[in-house]
Amino acid sequence: MSASLRLSVSSLRAHKRRFAGTFLAVFLGVAFLAGTLVMGDTLRAGFDTMFGNATSGTDAVVRSAEAITTPGESQGVRAPVATDLVRTVEQVPGVAAAVPDIQGAGQLVGANGKPIGGQGPPTLAGNWIDDPKLNPYELAEGRAPKRSGEVVVNRGTAEKGDLKIGDTTVLRTPDPVEVTIVGLATFGGEDGMAQVTFTGMTRADAEKYLTARPGEASSIQVRAGPGVSQRELVDRLSRVLPQGVEAITGQESTEENTDMISSQFLSIFTTLLLVFSGIALLVATFSIHNTFAIVVAQRTRENALLRALGASRRQVTASTLTEASVVAVTASAVGIAGGIGVAAGLQALFPTIGFPFPEGDLVISALSMLLPLAVGVVVCLGSALLPAVRAGRTAPLAALRETAVDQSGASRVRAVTGAGLAALAVALTLTGVLVSPSLWLAATGAVLALAAFVVLGPVASTTAVRVLGGPLDRLRGVTGSLARRNALRSPRRTAATASALMIGVAVVSLFTVFGASLKATMDQTVSRSFAGDVAVSTPSFGAGGSGLSPRLAGALQALSEVDTAVGLGRGVAEVDGKGRALTVTDPLALERTFDLGTVRGSLRDLGTDGIAITRAEAQKQGLTTGDKARLTFTDGEKTVFTVRAVYGRSELAGDYVITRAAWAPHRTQDSDTLVAVSFKDGVSTGAGKAAVEKVAARYGHPEVQTRDEYAQSSAGGIDMMLTLVYALLALAVLIALLGIANTLTLAIHERTRELGLLRAVGQTRSQLRAMVRWESVLVAAFGTVGGLTLGAFLGWVLVRASDGTSDSTFAFAVPPLQLAVVTLVGLTAGALAGLRPARRAARLDVLRAIATE
Repeated sequence: MSASLRLSVSSLRAHKRRFAGTFLAVFLGVAFLAGTLVMGDTLRAGFDTMFGNATSGTDAVVRSAEAITTPGESQGVRAPVATDLVRTVEQVPGVAAAVPDIQGAGQLVGANGKPIGGQGPPTLAGNWIDDPKLNPYELAEGRAPKRSGEVVVNRGTAEKGDLKIGDTTVLRTPDPVEVTIVGLATFGGEDGMAQVTFTGMTRADAEKYLTARPGEASSIQVRAGPGVSQRELVDRLSRVLPQGVEAITGQESTEENTDMISSQFLSIFTTLLLVFSGIALLVATFSIHNTFAIVVAQRTRENALLRALGASRRQVTASTLTEASVVAVTASAVGIAGGIGVAAGLQALFPTIGFPFPEGDLVISALSMLLPLAVGVVVCLGSALLPAVRAGRTAPLAALRETAVDQSGASRVRAVTGAGLAALAVALTLTGVLVSPSLWLAATGAVLALAAFVVLGPVASTTAVRVLGGPLDRLRGVTGSLARRNALRSPRRTAATASALMIGVAVVSLFTVFGASLKATMDQTVSRSFAGDVAVSTPSFGAGGSGLSPRLAGALQALSEVDTAVGLGRGVAEVDGKGRALTVTDPLALERTFDLGTVRGSLRDLGTDGIAITRAEAQKQGLTTGDKARLTFTDGEKTVFTVRAVYGRSELAGDYVITRAAWAPHRTQDSDTLVAVSFKDGVSTGAGKAAVEKVAARYGHPEVQTRDEYAQSSAGGIDMMLTLVYALLALAVLIALLGIANTLTLAIHERTRELGLLRAVGQTRSQLRAMVRWESVLVAAFGTVGGLTLGAFLGWVLVRASDGTSDSTFAFAVPPLQLAVVTLVGLTAGALAGLRPARRAARLDVLRAIATE
């Protein structure tokens, strides 16, 4: 063992407590990262296995060849295939069985009268396939449906809705259908496919309720005979299939399904967790750097003596980096073990919160182990590099100095550099959000703003601590004054300690401001665009649910209290070669119930070959009133439509509007996403809403809301998102607080003699504890105020950048109550972080403290 290594190991043994905070920071960051990677691999493998088991008997899938994908969707919409094609498929050599698979939206109502699911994952219904090898669902209890009205549901759905075999309930298709549960099923051995719900019906019922016309199916499932491979089967099928219909192997179909789950949930979920792992490790970087900076400052005389005895700069630097390496490797290795524990805990926790984690052992890949280990070591060594270089530069004469206290302050170079970065950040940001809308420019400016805050921290800390600590002189007297002076004695240390908390608070504030802005935008959108009195709507979060019956608007229009009721349906088509979502509605009723802005042309004359487009889309497509647009529907039919109206606003009405008569030949399962209702003059909102609710109850009890209620519920998913964000950011804030506590603990060790002298001249234990706690609060206050300022600025940048790159107008909002709570939490956290160092300081033996060198 080299002398440098022996010296490092001896130092670590002698000063284990100094690196406790660093160890915890690295451990938590690595554990979160490793847990995320292991959980992602396990979920991916679990879904792969589940889909593989469920579809193992399907050797080929016959379906429509073309799919239309609209912006924001990963899977396209396909036209149905004719069920008569089953006879053709069955005659192909090598085919053992072929059955139509009819799929559509169907949402069960639970025993409590509330719909099951629909908040994101789809709610599916389809025909129950009698061939057990071709049916991805396996009958676990009861029997298959035989008569109209009988259904089989997946067991997870039944448990969630408190339903059992023999119960009668309602299935929204979207028209309500009374059904009786006669069986419970599993999917690939699990109670369900994540939170997706499934209801299996007879084939006749599926054709009646889930298709636009009899004789259509979503696809045809095919099973091969003995000795026929999937690829060979597909080749044989392809020779007899009509134009516009294709065959793919069962393996390809399984991979598409798993890719859909991966792209829609797993990738987004794991990416989100990885982002917060990165934030946690970034916060840990400041804490680790601060720890090593203080330790190096405290060991100035020790390092100087080593230099005087012949140690080279390289040896002193290497000794410090060796200490960092030992801490990094040890903490990262333990963090990996902790990450496996985190993943195992989530595997057990997920089912209790309604998300069935696929059963099976944890999948621990080499990447999931090596990447967190490497990241932990790099973060720790990178954070310790500058303090190590500073240690190597210690002059031998420093051994003669009386103190080793870090007196580093804010240099002029730092001030100039920070001011330059801040000016460049503001210039790029304003250019990216005001002059030439660009997310890249805005993002670059935001990163530079963060760097400017970090660089300017020591410069600003002196003024900030004086201002924030001013009231302490009056409120706490000498104790408060000493706390403020202690925080001022090393501006660089104070800034570095506060920077970790600043980043955590900044990200919390960023999401808080952005979430409040999204809510304000939704409220503004509804207030500006929706001229109706009440809205009957489907869940606003996600794409689940069965929608609303297209007959509901007509039933509401017949009410004596109602002036206008208009339903907004959804269709898809390619408009001049680009997939677009279509709003299917009554244009005249739409114009009376929604504020569409300035309308050029007329919505009265759309008919079956006219289309209305927003001004923004018309400009993109180079269209105006009277121009022709070619629409290609999922059934392959190409139709030329005439642009008969161009309107200004699209927030609720959509970008493209056609009539129901124009959509009818191409529709599949028809449904509305929203029914807007305006009351006649003299009808109160309460009386009108009660009348609407009475009619809506006959159509599956959809929710009826006033305009204000509709705006609030539309923003409901934002609160869910913020709750998740706050929970994930708690780790980053915890690491920041560990950094504050560790810094104060090291500072107490550094000021042992000073504290002993204060006790000797009459300072009580309680006064000493209060002094350390208030110092912690001042550091936390500096970090919190800086984080709030930076977070609000970045929130404004994100809102304005989103506004500039979209057709909708975003409203910027700063929520004072939420930000006040963030401030209070930051200050409280600072007080908590100071408890242990304060208690340790108060326990110092006075005589030993005075005798300390």
